[in-house]
Amino acid sequence: MLDALPNRPDLPAEIARRRTFAIISHPDAGKTTLTEKFLLFGGAIQMAGQVRAKGEARRTRSDFMQMEKDRGISVSASAMSFDFREFRFNLVDTPGHSDFSEDTYRTLTAVDAAVMVIDGAKGVESQTQKLFEVCRLRDLPILTFCNKMDRESRDTFDIVDEIQENLAIDVTPASWPIGVGRDFMGCYDMLRDRLELMDRADRNRVAESIEIDGLEDPKLAEHIPAHLLDQLREEVEMARELLPKLDPQAVLEGHMTPIWFGSAINSFGVKELMDGIGTYGPEPQVQRAEPRQISPDEKKVTGFVFKVQANMDPKHRDRVAFVRLASGHFHRGMKLTHVRSKKSMSITNPVLFLASDRELAEEAWAGDIIGIPNHGQLRIGDTLTEGEPIRVSGIPSFAPELLQSCRAGDPLKSKHLEKALMQFAEEGAAKVFKPEIGSGFIVGVVGALQFEVLASRIELEYGLPVRFEPSQFTSARWASGPKQALDKFIDANKQHIAHDNDGDIVYLTRLQWDIDRIGRDHPDVTLSATKEMMV
Repeated sequence: MLDALPNRPDLPAEIARRRTFAIISHPDAGKTTLTEKFLLFGGAIQMAGQVRAKGEARRTRSDFMQMEKDRGISVSASAMSFDFREFRFNLVDTPGHSDFSEDTYRTLTAVDAAVMVIDGAKGVESQTQKLFEVCRLRDLPILTFCNKMDRESRDTFDIVDEIQENLAIDVTPASWPIGVGRDFMGCYDMLRDRLELMDRADRNRVAESIEIDGLEDPKLAEHIPAHLLDQLREEVEMARELLPKLDPQAVLEGHMTPIWFGSAINSFGVKELMDGIGTYGPEPQVQRAEPRQISPDEKKVTGFVFKVQANMDPKHRDRVAFVRLASGHFHRGMKLTHVRSKKSMSITNPVLFLASDRELAEEAWAGDIIGIPNHGQLRIGDTLTEGEPIRVSGIPSFAPELLQSCRAGDPLKSKHLEKALMQFAEEGAAKVFKPEIGSGFIVGVVGALQFEVLASRIELEYGLPVRFEPSQFTSARWASGPKQALDKFIDANKQHIAHDNDGDIVYLTRLQWDIDRIGRDHPDVTLSATKEMMV
């Protein structure tokens, strides 16, 4: 975390009860199902949807795009707020699919902690590892949920070892599973000395909880078959000797992760995880910014845009900027300064999200995520303040790994296409480059699936069939340097030069050799694979 000052005053109660976190995992580990159950236990929905199921039951709340519903995957990060016990949870569901990792990366700049979901049978998978590295860079506290324990899964100690080895973080068990797969009955809650038993008959029912007095309590024999009870006692004893004790400070510093076991689809283990987020998760934290950091207990409101979603409501061509409040107490109707343009904006209809349902936000506090509908004034990386020219830093934009040229099916509609592509570029869904020479656009993405998502969204939202065709270029770099050197570089490489949607100069390359050659021929020009969003 950032420099948490030891003598920092306690946060106001409303801010201190906020827990803002993201859920990260490999695709298919059960992240969206877990999100649904969070909403169920938070009382936000009456019955959880299933990601893959029949008819209307299959509509999960957090996947609202047509393509997400068809494929059962999440492709855009969505934000949800709900109360649980005395806490206010702001949950951001991120796409697990690696083709959307940039959206996920930016989302992690707006949260104070991450919940990592692991599949009990598969352990730590490649995408989990990548996302974990991002959390590491930001020193985010991480809480782990090992899902799908009701299916055949690996030995509990193996799972814990794998997390410790692959992710280089201490793991401490918060609960311990009783049996696995078909024999999975529930968990022993190691933090509160309770027995939690799973009900397989009703997936939306909260597990039965039995208070016990240690693992020697004779009551245990009434609920657990003898062979599983012996195994549980032996494993818990080993776990207590071999694994570190829970240290709340180490969790907040990102050096230790508590792990809960359960089955999200059976609503099991979820409530204990939510209790854990409330108890061990961090309060809203200090935010990095230039020229100074922003502390959540400051009286004045500041917030920054970490995501823009266009056309969330197909009936209105709307754009919603997701704003994470970094400090202060926000009221509807407030005037805030848009730091990039230095203009004042009146925020008259801010919204709070429950997936695609929204309600007007009369007020919000530091740590909350609100949506501000606007017509393109707000972009990713923008900061809103009560007048101070301060800019939240550390929101990156990455060079795309795949480039294709994009043409409208109907040549007369190229103006419409330009508008649609610019909208997606501002949303951060793709990079759009306009080459100096020739017509058309070159669209850059991180993963191939994004081309399909773009084509289907342009057709659905704008009624424009488009074609993506292979391009001669394989990657893009942002060019910077003294004006004279840049002009000389552009003149010499006209066929490689394009501009992105901010008007910045981009060098399109075919081979690594092109990049090396620029280094030799134009030593004053810097080619960069990342750029800070909207400086």
